[in-house]
Amino acid sequence: MKLGIWLDAVRHERPLVHNITNLVVNNIAANALLCVGASPVMAYAHEEVGEMAGIAKALSLNMGTLTPEVVTSMRIAGRAANAAGVPIVFDPVGVGATGYRTQVATDLLRAVDVSILRANAGEMSVLLGLAGQVKGVDALQADEALPAAMKHYALSSGTVVVATGPVDLVTDGHTTWQLSNGHPLLAAITGSGCMLTALLGAFVGVVPKESPLSTYAEACVAAITSYNVAAEQAAQKADGPGTFQAALFDCLYDLESGAVDAAANVEVAPA
Repeated sequence: MKLGIWLDAVRHERPLVHNITNLVVNNIAANALLCVGASPVMAYAHEEVGEMAGIAKALSLNMGTLTPEVVTSMRIAGRAANAAGVPIVFDPVGVGATGYRTQVATDLLRAVDVSILRANAGEMSVLLGLAGQVKGVDALQADEALPAAMKHYALSSGTVVVATGPVDLVTDGHTTWQLSNGHPLLAAITGSGCMLTALLGAFVGVVPKESPLSTYAEACVAAITSYNVAAEQAAQKADGPGTFQAALFDCLYDLESGAVDAAANVEVAPA
């Protein structure tokens, strides 16, 4: 699987990615998108989110700092994106931590057709009805049955399902890929998962419309691997979390497609 071509496509097409994300990561998510060549916009007002989502190449929804107003914005933007054929990436941050978050995630998945569902392994386990655990917005434990549950959900919903952790999992319901790039310092900075959710928007934003779900899955594998390879490069330059975050932006900006393909540690999971 050649992955670097997706990074080149993002830089060539500069997709507009509409983000409804959280207060913690607005700035760094926008910077991460700029570093890979995408065009970020953070729009929240009920009066404009539908129009913005309709002209974007992708919509990224992140539950990190929920309020009823934000939930309404997500619902309006999601429906507009569905009507325009714009892919949606949904990150149910902290699902399972409170009843409100779980209810919002469940309601949004019923109201909106999501192209990509991304969460950490603990959140995904909870969302799919398994025995995962979360603490606030952090994963504590994933369920051993998670890969099978992800495949079932992907098949039944027509959604690419992504669970991140020490080994990242991506499935379109037919194939599951195991991605083993990355660095532990990603867990030492705020918003590393949220930045990835934004970047997934950039990569699926260049997938041609009417493409099969497997193509969206390949774009997701490319986004995650590009991000994690940049993290590996950044870790070599950093002295700790502070310098790591700055180096991560630099390495994303300088990342070459050939380096992604050379460093990619991706394999198909056993059936």
